Amino acid sequence: MSFWRRISPRRAVADFAHEWRQPNPYRWPIMGVSIAATFFILMVFLPEDQRIEPRAPEITWITTYAPGRSDAEIAASNLANQQRQDELEARRAAREELRKSLYRELGRATGLDVDAMEAEIAREEAEEAARERAASRPAAPATPPAPRPGS
Repeated sequence: MSFWRRISPRRAVADFAHEWRQPNPYRWPIMGVSIAATFFILMVFLPEDQRIEPRAPEITWITTYAPGRSDAEIAASNLANQQRQDELEARRAAREELRKSLYRELGRATGLDVDAMEAEIAREEAEEAARERAASRPAAPATPPAPRPGS
């Protein structure tokens, strides 16, 4: 770790400036050779024939609907999809109710007052719904705006 503590960009720049200010007749030729060597190395590693434009991507369009469907076909597919969604929702609700009944049985078997717990949960949900309704309503101004002078 002590190696990295001795490296400082500020000291490196100060050291470079100090050396550059020294009277040396070779500083400009050395700088020119350094720039030329850097340019040469970059041009060797990045030749012109390697810098090409990327190919345009190939696009594959996937269509799931027939392009010439009538309004009646669209309405029928929407109705079938809605019925499928309703069936899925009904199954989800049935699974949720089964899960709740299993937890009720488990709670009663372990001596918990399940009815009181459900009443507490229902009360908390009602309070939360009331808070959300109150927050969604715009607040009425407490006082009417003052008349503007000159009107």
